[in-house]
Amino acid sequence: MNKISLVIQREYLTRVKKKSFLITTILVPLIIIGFYAAIIAISVSDSTDTSKIAVLDDGDLLNGKIEKSKGDNIAYSFITNETEESFKAKYKKDGYNYFLYIPKIDINQPTGISLHSESSVNITTKSKVERSINTAIERKRMEAANIKPDQYKAINADVSIANPLDSGKNSVTKVATIVAFACGILIYMILMIYGTMVMRGVMEEKISRIAEVIISSVKPFQLMLGKIIGIGLVGITQFGIWIILIVGLQFLLPLIFPSMAHSATELAQAAPQAQTANGFTQALEGIGSLPIGLIIFCFLFYFVGGYLMYASLFAAIGSVISEDQQEAQQLVFPVMMPIIFAFVIMTKAVTNPSSGLAIFGSIFPLTSPIVMMARICFDVPAWQLIVSMLLLVVTFIFFVWLTAKIYRTGILLYGKKVTWREMIKWLGRRS
Repeated sequence: MNKISLVIQREYLTRVKKKSFLITTILVPLIIIGFYAAIIAISVSDSTDTSKIAVLDDGDLLNGKIEKSKGDNIAYSFITNETEESFKAKYKKDGYNYFLYIPKIDINQPTGISLHSESSVNITTKSKVERSINTAIERKRMEAANIKPDQYKAINADVSIANPLDSGKNSVTKVATIVAFACGILIYMILMIYGTMVMRGVMEEKISRIAEVIISSVKPFQLMLGKIIGIGLVGITQFGIWIILIVGLQFLLPLIFPSMAHSATELAQAAPQAQTANGFTQALEGIGSLPIGLIIFCFLFYFVGGYLMYASLFAAIGSVISEDQQEAQQLVFPVMMPIIFAFVIMTKAVTNPSSGLAIFGSIFPLTSPIVMMARICFDVPAWQLIVSMLLLVVTFIFFVWLTAKIYRTGILLYGKKVTWREMIKWLGRRS
């Protein structure tokens, strides 16, 4: 056990002290926050920039006014004593971005309305103008049919069908879906990134012949297990730092970009207050109703169990590869297939967590780390969770014992291309 701890310490310290580790650990959160800030900045600038539109209403469709929704950033100006052709040549010089021309139209078959611009019209602006025109046409049609707007609102139906079993749980379901998908994605990334990191670490030691020196004083099994645990601890450290930095930078973002924060506040105030408060309350209700303790426990369990299981397979593959990268891709593909398959099942399990495929994927050890995390927010039966965890532990122990047989032979084998058939033969050899 002392030798394994020494290998763990060596693997952990040598990787944590590398400049690449420090750069990656600091750079990734900065990139994420940078993209986040850029998205906010673009959204805020797009929402606060006012488009000026000149309106020539020859058909008197709008009656000199346009009904705008809250947050609409378009300024309309009605013009008179002009024609479409005369004003089309000078609207830009007068400081307008667009020129809306409405001829005399039949409200039952409205055609001929045009929005002039020097370049392609912004999709958002076009949809807002169309919405205002459609509202005006609807109002004219109601007047022609002698229907008052209040009568139309009373007639108009907006029915939502409730499920008695899900009564009051709509917000919980939405939040649970987001959390479940995020947990599944994180486990998927962990298995792919740190599993391949184990394989590359074994390959590097084999190619540089360092493994020969280490094995002279440490058993192959101890070396493999120490390397897997050491790199796993590196992954936990890196993930922990990422979470701390991302959360910290999230709070610092308004201080770094005060003008952007001010614009975002104005934008939020422009939105319907009742809807914003209701959405925030529903989000808090959804988060508060989730089994947070169970989610954290299961995430850590499936993170550790899934990583150790797949890392042992990646370590075995790394031990039989010399320098041929094509050979590495061929051997890694069968190991990566269950991970990819689990990701596909996860996308289905999030929307239908009680389906047969989702239940199978959450119990089958090779897919359970990803799929179970996608189901954990949706009241998974206790027996399914216990069976899934027991099978994962048993499979991990079995895989470590099995791959150690391949590792002890492959780590000292050079100059030969190894196939899966040969590796299976090595499993029958005695220590």
